Amino acid sequence: MNKSNRTYVRIAVLGVLLVALVFALYSSFVKDPGAVKVGSDAPNFSLEQLNGPELALESLKGKGVILNFWGTWCEPCKEEMPALQKQYTKFKDKGLVVIGVNIGESPVAVEPFVKQFEIDFPILLDRQSEITKLYRIGPIPTTFFIDPDGEVREVFIGQLDEAMIESKVTKILP
Repeated sequence: MNKSNRTYVRIAVLGVLLVALVFALYSSFVKDPGAVKVGSDAPNFSLEQLNGPELALESLKGKGVILNFWGTWCEPCKEEMPALQKQYTKFKDKGLVVIGVNIGESPVAVEPFVKQFEIDFPILLDRQSEITKLYRIGPIPTTFFIDPDGEVREVFIGQLDEAMIESKVTKILP
């Protein structure tokens, strides 16, 4: 291979690398087009409750809904649970429902966690992570604030505290 051919090969390789870099940057900054967004209707689903019958999201129309995706192994989830429980207790008579969607764990793992944190809002079991995929959940905890019409008003990724939850709840109460 002569010197000019090597130059063309190098330029081609650099071009391919540059295209890959641009694509990677574009992908990381542009949100997933299939993700559940603020302003869209929350996709309906039905899941088995830890201690009860299946619950469908659409059955909660007319109420403000906090939809929280979590796992027992997630430290920020553990920190957040008492705050969710307190806000649920405070606002449930005003039309708030908190739904905890456990990702991929069995009742044997979830039950002690629920007892430890004295959770009395519905805990749904997404054993096959189907709803987690539907909602395009990445990091957890991830929380959706859904208004009485079923519209997603806010999506929060990360740990919430009581004050943050309360400020968001006031925007979704019926």
